[in-house]
Amino acid sequence: MDFVSYPDAEMMYLALAKQIASELGAFLRRDGHASLCVPGGTTPGPVFDTLSGVDLDWPNVAVFLNDERWVPESSSRSNTRLLRERLLRGPAAKAQLVPLYAPADQPEEMLEALSAGLKPHLPISVLLLGMGADMHTASLFPGADLLEQALAPDAPLLMALRAEAAGEPRITLSAPALKSAFHTHILIKGPEKRAALERAQSLSITEAPVRAVLDVATVHWTE
Repeated sequence: MDFVSYPDAEMMYLALAKQIASELGAFLRRDGHASLCVPGGTTPGPVFDTLSGVDLDWPNVAVFLNDERWVPESSSRSNTRLLRERLLRGPAAKAQLVPLYAPADQPEEMLEALSAGLKPHLPISVLLLGMGADMHTASLFPGADLLEQALAPDAPLLMALRAEAAGEPRITLSAPALKSAFHTHILIKGPEKRAALERAQSLSITEAPVRAVLDVATVHWTE
């Protein structure tokens, strides 16, 4: 794990957006296409705001979430909704959004179809993750019903998980899908998250699922 500490949040957001843009640009120049996998929640919002205005070949960038609550985009709980509001605007509005939600009562009904949409964009070029104080990342929550299967080396690309801390059922990329990314960044803020990160390194992967990606990640932190 690489750990980068910043003197303030604004500097962290700007530096991380610049690094992600640089990494995407390198893939675009080399391969003609790139993929960007990002978290929901409000913490990465300022990174998205900056990134959305960067001059990239956005039509050849596939953007998708690490995980999604099983709610329609009309819900205020939808990560996809937040993504449209903060990242997929300005120049970045031309990026290709690969969905992690489709209308169905349960996420299990759509796993095959949604996985088929993601597969052409793997392995992930640039992966941005968050981490909860409980040491979950994506929707790999400690205590989730299928956590061990989602962490296994042979886990399918997408899984539907349920956990008390998660609220709604979730659809999430599995640990091997996340770990195969070429560039991995974890964005955290505050002393509580830093303490959780340090604690995670002495726990098992089921107790601290973020450990699935720590050894390949750069962690970006500020107070």
